[in-house]
Amino acid sequence: MPHIQIGLFPGVDDEKKKDLAEKIANMASEELGKPIEYFTVAYKDVKPEDWNDFADANVDTDEIVFGELFRME
Repeated sequence: MPHIQIGLFPGVDDEKKKDLAEKIANMASEELGKPIEYFTVAYKDVKPEDWNDFADANVDTDEIVFGELFRME
């Protein structure tokens, strides 16, 4: 069922990633009314200088339902 992919700059420690992933999966499970076992959450560390290329390759801006796509200047 749902897979949630999160791109972020390097430097977030594994414990914080795990805690956030668990919170996101629990919230999604509750909101969608599906068992937590159906959800996966993954992280992709992306260097700031590679961010725009990552975003272009992985984010369809027509599918964003909250916020705006962050672009590096």
